[in-house]
Amino acid sequence: MDKFDKLTGVAAPLPMINVDTDMIIPKQFLKTIKRTGLGDNLFDEMRFDEKGVEKPDFVLNKPAYRHAEILVTGENFGCGSSREHAPWALLDFGIRCVIAPSFADIFYNNCFQNGILPIVLPQSDVDKLMDDAERGSNAVVTIDLTAQEIRGPDGGVIKFDIDPFRKHCLIEGLDGVGLTLKKEDKISDYEFRHKQEQPWL
Repeated sequence: MDKFDKLTGVAAPLPMINVDTDMIIPKQFLKTIKRTGLGDNLFDEMRFDEKGVEKPDFVLNKPAYRHAEILVTGENFGCGSSREHAPWALLDFGIRCVIAPSFADIFYNNCFQNGILPIVLPQSDVDKLMDDAERGSNAVVTIDLTAQEIRGPDGGVIKFDIDPFRKHCLIEGLDGVGLTLKKEDKISDYEFRHKQEQPWL
């Protein structure tokens, strides 16, 4: 997966609580096992009407937020089913960071496995960033994972906590497969010795 160190981009405000994975990517789009193309249907029922026409009032349809890379939203984001297509859709749209007061556990874990940084902040800090995000194309926010800082458009800095191991994996671009391949030499050595010691297996 792509490495995540520092990200500077437009932050889109989505002031909703309990946004579940079916809202993020509805069930009819789960037929694919590919991670690409799902961004077209991100928040499908909120972005489009029944005829497939964009709803101009939805935040990601507004010109200022069409290329947003950061999403500021409400508590319990990513609740509902455990579908990994939800972070796939966010990533395919271009979202690399989601900021909220809380996340559903499975969604939170899936984000790290797909190169998305989910940041948990107190409601007061989320409210400040939500206000910053309302500035449209001027809502440029910098996420510095190494320093664990969020810098707003007015120069203000908000610190955030993250598990050191997950931080390391994001910075190095390591998902579960990548972590395993880091030990490929040891795995190959073990398999070779195992065949020598127990050739009948």
